[in-house]
Amino acid sequence: MSALAKQEPTEIQVREPTPVSESAAVLSLIERAARDQTVDVDKMLRLMDMRKEVMAEQAERAFDEAMAAAQEEMEPIRTDSNNPQTRSRYASYAALDRAIRPIYTKHGFAITFDTEPSGVEGYVRIVARVSHGAGCRRFPKIDMPADGKGAKGGDVMTKTHAVGSAVSYGMRYLLKMIFNLAVGDNDDDGNRASVRGGTISDEQVTGLQRLIVEVDADLPRFLKFFRIESLSDLPVSRIGEAVTMLEAKRK
Repeated sequence: MSALAKQEPTEIQVREPTPVSESAAVLSLIERAARDQTVDVDKMLRLMDMRKEVMAEQAERAFDEAMAAAQEEMEPIRTDSNNPQTRSRYASYAALDRAIRPIYTKHGFAITFDTEPSGVEGYVRIVARVSHGAGCRRFPKIDMPADGKGAKGGDVMTKTHAVGSAVSYGMRYLLKMIFNLAVGDNDDDGNRASVRGGTISDEQVTGLQRLIVEVDADLPRFLKFFRIESLSDLPVSRIGEAVTMLEAKRK
């Protein structure tokens, strides 16, 4: 028997085709159509709109996946500051930033802050721009009182100081809300602003009480509308809605 006949048959390795996602298939189809000179302009414009939608969906999905991965690495933040007025401890913005910036930047996130008119006298609106490398952006926002009033309703700071304080508070609360951060001890400055689905602060309660009196609003009806037993139970996420509703009654 010849040497050639003694050789074992060679096993042929067959690779499975790489799965192609539906969105990738759509993008490939659009790209092929774009190279086809016979495709009319209107059809091309519709295809380009479809491409934008598919890419936006991909970016949204990448954003959510990266957010989940980042949150999985984030541990509860320890408090590092004291509020002498309320004798409570909280985590400062510096402590939050120091703990989570290396994590969220690693997963492709960038965060910047800005302000815009809140439409409510005595309040400032803080807006966060949360962007991800895949192209998705979100803009969570929060309205904070900037009237210079303390927990007991007295004037405790100048208007300039009040605005700076409101912006600082808003940045801290937004950062916690964006990543659903847990904070050790009590991180509400003694003002009931808890991390997850928290309620409004004492200062905000005082502001609402004063506004309700000014516009002659029906307090029981107000509480019933928001399904709460007292103003202090109002979720912080709905403070802007509450103030806007009361101001509308003034007008």
